[in-house]
Amino acid sequence: MELSLYQIDAFANHVFEGNPAAVCPLDQWLPDDVMQSIAMENHLSETAFFVPTRQGFHIRWFTPVAEVNLCGHATLASAFVIFNNLDYTKDKIIFDSHSGPLMVERRDSLFVMDFPSQEPVPCNPPTALLEAFSIPPVECLQSEDYMLVFDTEQDVLSAKPDLPRLCTLDLRGVIITAPSAGYDFVNRFFAPKYYVNEDPVTGSAFTQLAPYWAARLGKKDLNARQVSQRGGDVSCSVIRDRVEIMGNAVGYFKGSIQI
Repeated sequence: MELSLYQIDAFANHVFEGNPAAVCPLDQWLPDDVMQSIAMENHLSETAFFVPTRQGFHIRWFTPVAEVNLCGHATLASAFVIFNNLDYTKDKIIFDSHSGPLMVERRDSLFVMDFPSQEPVPCNPPTALLEAFSIPPVECLQSEDYMLVFDTEQDVLSAKPDLPRLCTLDLRGVIITAPSAGYDFVNRFFAPKYYVNEDPVTGSAFTQLAPYWAARLGKKDLNARQVSQRGGDVSCSVIRDRVEIMGNAVGYFKGSIQI
């Protein structure tokens, strides 16, 4: 069987920036173990698969080792493929997913993703989480991931977490964040138990970051940067129980695979 495969740099204005994702359009679902094997073979943080539905598409996301319930950058990458490679003529894409309906529309040069908000709540940090960082955070919250808030941007930039300790945590991953002079906030994201030691730009993390910083700063429109090695700028807006996450994407390659 021959399948189309694309690799897209999401939250990027040029290739080799942002977060690369693989995108595999399907006419019907493959067995789960086959999709998992394709994701492992791609060895990117996420591979997205989607099939057509009456309203749009049903989308699923796989890391190299497991399926996840939500992924922002691979959704953005999938929208890029649908708008640019699949002769899609509508202005908005509706994705059905394990996290409910997700909408993506193109506004000028940006893709705007409409995701459910996942507001984090304060929590008592697990011992392994605190031991993984050399600087104590000022706050610890949780939702889909743990979120550690630090005093300064430099605390986030200089962090070198103990990844084996992070692997023992019960949630998907760990977001670290702090206020910034050049942006409303900066962040990084680690999910080593999913073979993602540090994710370059994590769209789904902003469903947690945006409501936190909107409440803290008293503003609904936010500009942020994920300060990984590749890095990426993300704009987001909190609209009631939804978060709009905005970014660009660039195609890196398109080809086919044989399975």
